[in-house]
Amino acid sequence: MISPKLALVALMLVTTNSAAAQDWTAGAVAQSLEGPAHEALMALIKRDTTVLAPFETDGCSGGLSDTWKMVATNYPNFVPVHQSKPPWESCCVTHDRAYHNAANAPDAASSFAARQVADAALRACVIETGESRVTDLVQEYDVTPDQVAAAYDGIAQAMYLAVRFGGAPCSGLPWRWGYGYPGCTVLTGAFD
Repeated sequence: MISPKLALVALMLVTTNSAAAQDWTAGAVAQSLEGPAHEALMALIKRDTTVLAPFETDGCSGGLSDTWKMVATNYPNFVPVHQSKPPWESCCVTHDRAYHNAANAPDAASSFAARQVADAALRACVIETGESRVTDLVQEYDVTPDQVAAAYDGIAQAMYLAVRFGGAPCSGLPWRWGYGYPGCTVLTGAFD
């Protein structure tokens, strides 16, 4: 579970500006707050390497893929332009693969760094998806390429902050770092 202290810091940073939030998510403060969870996860993995559950994905977590599919089902004109699932869903699945097994990190420091890499790769992939769709979206909505880029950058930044703040290991959340390892807890570093 995310501590009240971490939630308060996250809320303050998100409401002030995203640049500060991004600095916090990659810095020493983040490592000191998140470090014990990475230690607990690595202790769990070292104790029992057979505990990893089979890989599963929900596409883009937090209801994003499910909501997108619902809109696509109920509004048929949406699909030709925006597809029946988020255009960046493959980015989310790649991200889920890294999160599932903590990117096979051998220790807590490597786990922390690998999570940062996975989250940055998700953000970059969403931005690249927008770049690949510029022509179609410019024509469909009579907007500029810069407006499309800004929209995708906003989506990518929001997703990045969501996974940085909500994806810490051993949180009990279904989309946490190392979610393929059940029963991790920061308090005991052991199975519940």
